[in-house]
Amino acid sequence: MRKTGLRLTFWGVRGSVATPDAGNLGFGGNTPCVEVNRGEDFTLILDAGSGIRLLGNRIMRESGGRAGVIHVLLTHFHWDHIQGLPFFAPIYHAGTTVNFYSTEPVERLRAVLAGQMATPYFPVRLPDIQNFYHYVPCEGLTIDGVRVTPIPLHHSDKVSGYRLDAPEGSIVYGSDHEHGVAEYDDGLIRASRDTDILIYDSHYTPEEYPQRVGWGHSTWLEATRVATASRAKRLILFHHAPERDDEQMKHVVAQAKRHFKEVAAAREGWTISLSARRGA
Repeated sequence: MRKTGLRLTFWGVRGSVATPDAGNLGFGGNTPCVEVNRGEDFTLILDAGSGIRLLGNRIMRESGGRAGVIHVLLTHFHWDHIQGLPFFAPIYHAGTTVNFYSTEPVERLRAVLAGQMATPYFPVRLPDIQNFYHYVPCEGLTIDGVRVTPIPLHHSDKVSGYRLDAPEGSIVYGSDHEHGVAEYDDGLIRASRDTDILIYDSHYTPEEYPQRVGWGHSTWLEATRVATASRAKRLILFHHAPERDDEQMKHVVAQAKRHFKEVAAAREGWTISLSARRGA
């Protein structure tokens, strides 16, 4: 019997490059990876940054090497969002099926993931036997009762965020988005309308951003504006800058709370639970 409730766990929250610096470890130094779990028979993963390594180890340990079916949604192919994949243990085990999804054509998805493990970059090839590849159309798709809708974002390469709708609630994952283009900003606000959790790219501070226009990321202040405009219930700041240490992160959260009350910064190991809604 499926356990009720949806659990969101952060395994990697840092942007651009992993930062195992002592001063960063309170919030975490691994690059993007977020787990969405609805019980033993459903695991969906958002991005495959370096944080996916520890998640894979936990999955294999708890499943005894037979984890069943795992779904991995990729926003794009910048290295910080796929670099953990070669170290994700489930892709090598016959008792596990890993489904990879993106808004890129299937052959490009397959080629990019295999390419980072080709000679001379990695000693082991990406297995094909139990790993499968899927295209996410603009109208979205349903994975085991969870509706997945892509959200076009503004970045230096094609990026898609995702809205997840389940009986327990909704999550919007908006990593790697640069504000300032109305088409994308308005689309993200519409897609985030009334969501339970909005995860938003807050790589820069408002003071830093003018020197980094065009670099593909947003600010904590813009995050609060999107949360307010979309009537999101909770805002989670994400994709923390590599140079932003724990004390600076606390300061960012304190500033953000002046603009949007229900805000926090993502921390590795943090789990948020959503319970099934009555009547759902």
